[in-house]
Amino acid sequence: MTMPAALAEVVSDFKDVEGQDKLALLLEFADDLPPLPAELEEAAMEPVPECQSPLFLHVDADDRDHVRLYFSAPAEAPTTRGFAAILATGLDGQSAGDILAVPDDFYTDLGLAKLISPLRLRGMSAMLTRIKNRLK
Repeated sequence: MTMPAALAEVVSDFKDVEGQDKLALLLEFADDLPPLPAELEEAAMEPVPECQSPLFLHVDADDRDHVRLYFSAPAEAPTTRGFAAILATGLDGQSAGDILAVPDDFYTDLGLAKLISPLRLRGMSAMLTRIKNRLK
């Protein structure tokens, strides 16, 4: 599987824990979602309607060697925030080529399918798809 080292490390972290500890780790990521920079407003960001909770993203690919990713999700949506934070941690600052090479179903390796509804997992897939579409 081809993915940037930072994303591979996140996947490895999830593989190292079992059961409810995976949910706890997801919530830790949710707490670490970076705030939006002052110059970026949620209203100017792309909504991801496939997510069950409101989620907005912005892809800054002006420098294709160092793509910047920004996400906004409410604090009361920890699963969605967690997924966004996983993508921010693993993909922010990576090259467009490296992001485009990430398998569309990489999130299955996180082992969350038994703990999180398929609809919520679809939201993570939709985030990655939208990021890739912006880079194409």
